[in-house]
Amino acid sequence: MSCFVEIDGSYLEGGGQALRNALALSVILNRPVRVIKIRANRPKPGLSHQHLHGVNLLRDISNAEVKGNVLHSTELTFTPHTIIGSMYKVDTRTAASITLVYQMVMPVLLFAGTTSRIDVMGGTNVSYSPQVEYMQQVLLPNLKRFGVNFDLKVLHYGFYPRGNGRCVLEVAPVRSLNAVQINDFGQFRAVRGSAYYSGRLPKCIAFDMQHSAEREIHRLWPDHECTIHVFKHPPDKVRDNGAGIILTAVTSTGCIMGVATVGEKNIDGHMIGSNSSCELAGYIKNDICVDAHMQDQLIIYMALAKGCSSIRSGALTKHTRTAIYVAELMAGVKFNIEYKNLGLTLISCEGIGHCNAYM
Repeated sequence: MSCFVEIDGSYLEGGGQALRNALALSVILNRPVRVIKIRANRPKPGLSHQHLHGVNLLRDISNAEVKGNVLHSTELTFTPHTIIGSMYKVDTRTAASITLVYQMVMPVLLFAGTTSRIDVMGGTNVSYSPQVEYMQQVLLPNLKRFGVNFDLKVLHYGFYPRGNGRCVLEVAPVRSLNAVQINDFGQFRAVRGSAYYSGRLPKCIAFDMQHSAEREIHRLWPDHECTIHVFKHPPDKVRDNGAGIILTAVTSTGCIMGVATVGEKNIDGHMIGSNSSCELAGYIKNDICVDAHMQDQLIIYMALAKGCSSIRSGALTKHTRTAIYVAELMAGVKFNIEYKNLGLTLISCEGIGHCNAYM
């Protein structure tokens, strides 16, 4: 097994992050990988439905040889051969996170020879994963700095436990990724967002989220714009009950931070709105350019980019440390971490300048 790069899936976060990034980099760099102790720190270790669908999708995209791609498997070997840009379809038949499937395959499809479309059915708004609105409103503008462009259409929203969501992601290939400097906060300009509800839930839940969030932002910045729209998803877009909020903060230098929260059982709209706005306010007050949910998602792009990238964020999350661990092993890069005042962190990396072999 000496030809395989071995990744310890129990490292730090001990969830699906190590697996997602290891397999993505395996395909992009054409390096066989062996992942052990998969999701060892989770209540139910091993491959879940969501991770298994992601593994099998990457297998199809890269014509890979795979061993261990069965439900609850804690060890996997993956030997990729190519990158095939095409149309792919995945039906998780659960509320498995659609965005985490996309997180796994999008970096790979950037280095295909043609535009790809990935049609996935599952959960669009579920706990412990990026909300679909966050991917559209926060991830996309941040990745555009690297030269990435994608289009994400939501055909149907899906909540836990039934799922029933459906999205189509279209990814355009790139020749290489630009290095980025996301470390100049500039001046805070505005907060924008939306509070939504669906099914049989009362509209007061969404209005409670809106009022609590706007009250907190206006308390701290009475002269700044804070616009949060309330709407109900129409029945043709979602069958089940669901509610949540997405907030974004924009600055004069183009920084975009976000917080997206989905309600669970016994939804308290005031609590969701208050907690979400307080988290966003913390980023604004500390001049943070990259929020805690975006940190780890940018690591793989920084490692692959041409030149030195740097981002200014808060304390490193376990997800980010795990992403760095995988990137350094797989790509041979070195991430530098500088700790600043008030818990600020400057994360930088000289990327390998990976070029698309199919363009």
